Amino acid sequence: MRHNKKFNHLGRTSSHRKALLANMASSLIESKRITTTVAKAKALRTYVEPLITKAKDDTTHSRRVVFSHLQNKDAVSELFRDVAAKVADRPGGYTRILRTGTRLGDNADMCIIELVDYNEAMLSTGEEAAKPKRRRSRRSGASKNTETPVAEAGKKEQPKVEAEPKAEAQAPEVKEEPAADTEEGKKEE
Repeated sequence: MRHNKKFNHLGRTSSHRKALLANMASSLIESKRITTTVAKAKALRTYVEPLITKAKDDTTHSRRVVFSHLQNKDAVSELFRDVAAKVADRPGGYTRILRTGTRLGDNADMCIIELVDYNEAMLSTGEEAAKPKRRRSRRSGASKNTETPVAEAGKKEQPKVEAEPKAEAQAPEVKEEPAADTEEGKKEE
């Protein structure tokens, strides 16, 4: 029975699996995005995310621990120099798996696994989504009470616009009265 044995063996021996994951993790760190099968991507995610978390603390010990897993100096230096600085404020979830369909030869489920903070297309849409959206309520009474001051000001201006033509109609009368006063004032002088 295999109770509580949760990780995927990927059909390989232990040494082959460790080498596979180390190579895939190095490739992911150096190129920020790789294409692989969904099963390998899920296994890689559980392998590489603790290493990225370890890289946030830049000490000699953490560098040695990460190097013992990756066995690649270039990937370790890239991880501690660039990747750790970019994910410093992120509490986890450093990778994203995007499914791309099936492989032509054996119909295996394929995907792209990438580092989250390096996808420029998703970051630009994330900035647009970060803008505050106007909240809508299902209740009709709540929407009347939660109107913005700008909307209320717009509503108040509309009656003034209707009142302005009446003021224009009265304006000539007002102009005639002061004109009459000024003529009378001139006659009295």
